[in-house]
Amino acid sequence: MSEPDGASLIADQLIDRFGSIPAVLSASPADRADATASAPRVGRLLDVVRRMILHALRHEASSGPIIGNHDALIAYLQMAMAHEPREQLRALFLNARNELLSEEVIFEGSVRSVQMPFREILHRALLARATALVIVHNHPSGDPRPSKQDIEATRALIEAAAPLDIVVHDHLVVARSGVVSLRASGLLDAAVES
Repeated sequence: MSEPDGASLIADQLIDRFGSIPAVLSASPADRADATASAPRVGRLLDVVRRMILHALRHEASSGPIIGNHDALIAYLQMAMAHEPREQLRALFLNARNELLSEEVIFEGSVRSVQMPFREILHRALLARATALVIVHNHPSGDPRPSKQDIEATRALIEAAAPLDIVVHDHLVVARSGVVSLRASGLLDAAVES
């Protein structure tokens, strides 16, 4: 089998197994290794490609105020989180100009739930000297609609952050089928008012 034919066969096998190129790139190294057992260098190459793409997308999203670069932020978060097999909660800590100070994975949960540890989030925000933050978590189910628990947790975080002069700009729910912003959906404002 010639090299191009072999590459084509491996590409077809990966797409068949994972469903899409983003899913291939987001698959765990162990899962990709199973799928590329006949060509172990392919798995290593895919890891490098994924890291390069994430770096480029993160750089684009964080070059300037995060809030003003919504499309780039969404592209980065979808690549980073949409295909994760378990729920993951991240916090993006911002300065007064809404520029990214740091991004941290705060909690990894199960397939169906993730906790929002307010004390930990606010403690890390204070350590980063953040004046604002954006909360992000993924739904492995593929459905980006926020749950009642997501909305209630956001309300509690907003209330806990207010006395510390930390603004919660948004809570984004990332899934394979898209991203939902609680702010853009009016759910963040409703949470603050109630």
